[in-house]
Amino acid sequence: MSDRLPTTNLPSRLASPHGKSMMDVRSALADAIAQLEHENVPSARLAAELLLMHTLGQDRAWLYGHTEKKLDTLAMEQYFLLIAQRASGIPTQQLTGRQEFWGLDFEVTPDVLIPRPETEHVIEVALERLGTGPDAIRTRRKEALRVADVGTGSGCIAISLAKEFQSARIFATDISPRALEVARRNATRHGIASRIRFVECNLLDAFERRPPQFDLIVSNPPYIGRQEAASLPREVREHEPDIALFGGETGVEIYAPLVTQAGALLKPGGVVVLELGHDAAEHVRSLMGAPEWTNVGITSDLRGIPRVASAERS
Repeated sequence: MSDRLPTTNLPSRLASPHGKSMMDVRSALADAIAQLEHENVPSARLAAELLLMHTLGQDRAWLYGHTEKKLDTLAMEQYFLLIAQRASGIPTQQLTGRQEFWGLDFEVTPDVLIPRPETEHVIEVALERLGTGPDAIRTRRKEALRVADVGTGSGCIAISLAKEFQSARIFATDISPRALEVARRNATRHGIASRIRFVECNLLDAFERRPPQFDLIVSNPPYIGRQEAASLPREVREHEPDIALFGGETGVEIYAPLVTQAGALLKPGGVVVLELGHDAAEHVRSLMGAPEWTNVGITSDLRGIPRVASAERS
């Protein structure tokens, strides 16, 4: 993916390692960090490390155990091209083509939302909802649960749940065929493609005329308001797919149809777990105040921000 942005479109000061013929690992990192900081790239040191690890095919321990090792010309050119691309705003994950989620490694491309650590709360709440303790959860993991992941993107939620519930049958929907291609590759990579059916549709439209069938419905839906677009970091605004970001003008519009569909498709006692956007908690709580829902809960993340809404079908 290192050729995604041609060097001819890059600022000249970022397109090469300043004409130096040879650099060691320490110097290359220092130079890269300085370039990224000059362009106000967040977490500049981390980005510089990850891109050098990617270029050399080594881990962080190797980097700091071989700080005096010289980089050959090809490695230097590849590395500083990646640094230039990162400085221009392309996310590190799109340059390396990978992101970790729930302890698993996922392919990411510009066609899918980059998995965030905050979304792991969706998995945590789903596990908690499906059992009141470790023994109960272990029992449920052996059941043939039917699970729907709405707006699967890279497939990170669906695949993580498939790993947790090894007898589950999982349906992963997305409106984007290119996102589904990425998700399929990730499922194959993790050896669980046979247990996930990928469905191209909006939300759960493909299941609307069927009887209640799901034990669990989860989603990290698009929940940013289009009116907020200008305030997003350029990495997000310019390089992640609009269709995975924006949930309407204010960002909460997508929750009403999603909650309605979940209410129609969950079995009695089934669980819905939804990631929340900024200021969406009370809106979603009100949607779950309908008679078909019980045991409504809002879970906050480590910063105290309401992150996940969950409820059971009456």
